Amino acid sequence: MHRSRRDSVAFTVVVGVLVLLGGLAMALVVGLSGAPGSLALAAVLAAVPVGPLVGCFMWLDRYEPEPRSLLLAGLLWGAFVATAAALVFQGIGIAGGASERDSLAVVAPITEEATKGAFLLLLLWWRRHELDGVLDGIVYAGMVGIGFAFTENILYLAAAYDGTDGLGPGGTTALTGTFILRCLISPFAHPLFTVFIGIGVGLAIAARLAWVRLLAPIAGFALAALLHGLWNSSTLSGTGHFFVVYGTLMLPALLGVAAFAVYRRRSERPLLTLALQDAADRGLLPATDIPWLVDLRARRHARRWARHHGGPQGERGMRAYQAAAIELGYLHHRYLRGTAPSDFSVRGQEHVEELRRIRPYISFPGQVVPTR
Repeated sequence: MHRSRRDSVAFTVVVGVLVLLGGLAMALVVGLSGAPGSLALAAVLAAVPVGPLVGCFMWLDRYEPEPRSLLLAGLLWGAFVATAAALVFQGIGIAGGASERDSLAVVAPITEEATKGAFLLLLLWWRRHELDGVLDGIVYAGMVGIGFAFTENILYLAAAYDGTDGLGPGGTTALTGTFILRCLISPFAHPLFTVFIGIGVGLAIAARLAWVRLLAPIAGFALAALLHGLWNSSTLSGTGHFFVVYGTLMLPALLGVAAFAVYRRRSERPLLTLALQDAADRGLLPATDIPWLVDLRARRHARRWARHHGGPQGERGMRAYQAAAIELGYLHHRYLRGTAPSDFSVRGQEHVEELRRIRPYISFPGQVVPTR
């Protein structure tokens, strides 16, 4: 556990320092990209799709909500670190002789997906216990992609308004066209690309075979870069080609990934039910608690019940109990699959002790309210 704490500290320090440096670099880049008024307008417009996109990924994350601090770190990594690093690598590529077409179709997809995917690799290296499978990988990858798209859209919108970067004479017409294209028609592009890396990392976490654990993230990165490259290339051949690629590749890919993510979300309930039932059979928690843990509506009802009978403190106790039980469920599922982490027993014992500490002070609907 000492190693786990050291790893958490190392992750926080490394990500915090890189976010600070990336933020300073991107502040300089954005500041040099246009007048203050156009930048402010671009930032407001770039923020329009952020809320709905974050809401979609948070909806996927409801069974075992990830730490808000890590989700925020993913957004900041995408907005500052990945964008700054990608600009540096693309600059090196152009300095090395890459043409503008090659930079857009090859260099940009590889560097941008590599810098976005680096956050997931840091999680895999230092905060592996926060990743329970494919759904967690999708959520973290989505957050990084949303952050990246936000900063990139500011640059594109400001450039369109100011009439730079070959986007025409500028003004509200160019700004409106860019906003419709990037923020309304394709706001999902960057999250979608990076989700493939998240799927690869999630598969690596859940895999029994060593070669799958090694190759799954690599395959995810390759798919992300390939899809990104095809998307960028479509913008080089005119509007007609762009919409052909949009309709035949991007929308099917988006719908496929969305269907897969929803399927994984729906599979969480039976997964947790089986794992917690086995844990209950081993005496780790009461079997009668399981229906109030694996059903989202029942969870909310239990928290309302706890608040009604125990006030805010009772609700906090119920939330803590549910969170510890769900963590135990995912950990026990990995144990049953034969993919338990090396610190499985220590982490499992911590969850069990937390459950036993809280359980005497809470009750579920229909049960006798304990006296304190």
